[in-house]
Amino acid sequence: MSASLRVASTVEEAVHELAAGARPVAGGTDLVVGARQGKAPLPQRLVAIHRIEKLRRIAAHDQSLRMGALVTHAELAANPTVRSRLTALADACVIVGSHATRAFGTIGGNLMNASPAMETGGPLLCLDATVALRSASGARRVGIAELLAGPGQTTAAPDELLEEVYVALPPTDTGSSYVRLEYRRAMEIAVVGATAVIRFDGDRIAHARVAITALAPTIRRVPDAEAALVGSDAGTEAAQIAARAVAAASEPISDIRASSRYRTAMATVVARRAIAVAAARAKGEDIPVPASTASGGGPR
Repeated sequence: MSASLRVASTVEEAVHELAAGARPVAGGTDLVVGARQGKAPLPQRLVAIHRIEKLRRIAAHDQSLRMGALVTHAELAANPTVRSRLTALADACVIVGSHATRAFGTIGGNLMNASPAMETGGPLLCLDATVALRSASGARRVGIAELLAGPGQTTAAPDELLEEVYVALPPTDTGSSYVRLEYRRAMEIAVVGATAVIRFDGDRIAHARVAITALAPTIRRVPDAEAALVGSDAGTEAAQIAARAVAAASEPISDIRASSRYRTAMATVVARRAIAVAAARAKGEDIPVPASTASGGGPR
């Protein structure tokens, strides 16, 4: 049990507690599970931030979407702007854990937990999202790649609170997808995951982003896969070259859920499906959310 718990009603109160050594908690889905599994004890000092209304806002503008750290996966999965313009993020949010996890788990908590298997990391990375970090001494903004430092590790200082996630909305001729390999349809995290963001100029790809999930110490982009797609028509040959680049860039571990060899083999399959769905969406096809289900995301 924690020795103390304070409830903050403003960001200022929260960062004051962080400066004194507290750890923030909102949905608590990762914190409680980790403690029950013996991965880490509950912190001795907690500050609850669930009453800070400023952190619960989703604000859509003409060219951007701002998501407060307390916005839940369920709220993002249901948001019209996310589903239409940031579809990979919708793919991810709608398959996070269980209904209860999606209802209470937050985007800020998901990012700060920094699991290499987190669903939202790949989409946010490929969509060039940034986060606002605030401490008692000021604020700064960093990209997702800069934020994620390793399994369970971020570059945020202990006294910094993730306040907001910002994403510039891509052009309307852009398609995106997140596909994961899974053994069950619920209460699961990615065994292997891949994100693709594709924009066409005519019949050729002008812009491509590809990222891997649960295949390396951090969620990361794969530049060789992106280079294989740019200038192509997203046909079978280009997709295969990109998928092989994804496998080559993977550094998976073996654990109770899958061996490293299996993960590497499945990386090509999942990446190819993610690319196909993103390309189809970029061309205007209505591929349902989540892409993992629409593309046959289970093992074969």
